[in-house]
Amino acid sequence: MSIKIGNIPIGHDHEPFICAELGINHNGSLTSAIEMIRSAKNHGATAVKFQKRNLRFSIPEDQKSQKRETPWGVMTYLDYKKRMEFDEKQYARISQECVRQNLLWFASVWDVPSVDFMSQFDPPAYKIGSATMTNLKVIERILLKKAPIIMSTGMSTMEEIEEAVTFIMEARERLILCHSTSIYPCPEDKLNLRFLTTLAKKWPYLTLGYSGHEKGIGITQAAVALGASYIERHFTLDSTRWGTDQSSSLEPDEFDQMARDCKSVWSAIGDGVKVVYAEEQQKKNMLRVKVHG
Repeated sequence: MSIKIGNIPIGHDHEPFICAELGINHNGSLTSAIEMIRSAKNHGATAVKFQKRNLRFSIPEDQKSQKRETPWGVMTYLDYKKRMEFDEKQYARISQECVRQNLLWFASVWDVPSVDFMSQFDPPAYKIGSATMTNLKVIERILLKKAPIIMSTGMSTMEEIEEAVTFIMEARERLILCHSTSIYPCPEDKLNLRFLTTLAKKWPYLTLGYSGHEKGIGITQAAVALGASYIERHFTLDSTRWGTDQSSSLEPDEFDQMARDCKSVWSAIGDGVKVVYAEEQQKKNMLRVKVHG
């Protein structure tokens, strides 16, 4: 099965779709976000993704007043999150820049109001993050938008994944199901890439993806070899910057290498049918000893 995000097809017959997860690595700075968009475009990204929350609905009450040390001083968790959120005007500027860069963009939506907020920008897809995968009200609102759906499965049991996929089954032709482990950064022994094979066996008709939080790029290439057609990795201009996701993010040159290597792996996978290539036939004629009976 092949799904299109924008005009770009995603599936086994197409090279991997590469999404740079900008998330909150911009630290609430629109200037930084614009710089990240331009850099992602120049370093192999097909799309960039942000995160959108309505803080009234997406932060538990018992966390709102908790104190947090930030580069801008000690503040409540709610005030910190307010600083990280972009408003309608800022997202309009982001949309304008992505159009200028010929770059697709969308967001992880954490609550129902955020789904409606993002719909004004007519995104080519909606992302259901791992933290939101069990929120059926959010999924229900996204289903109404008729756009492709990308859903990550981190921090979820198989039963929870089955429930969410069943809920979306009527729109399965537009679902990309992503394997993910929600540890930042994620150690190699907890990445469990074979789960991609498990997902493929259980839902052979679904398009699969990989949302990685590990350091480095080699494991993401392995995810492509195991069937991931959609690749999402966190992107940063500088992994030493302050922020919860920075250390599990790829810097521009590393992201560029990852994108190129993933496409190389996809090209090398082939179709599984054994053939003798013309270049081999010449060697075969030279090196095979004819057996005389």
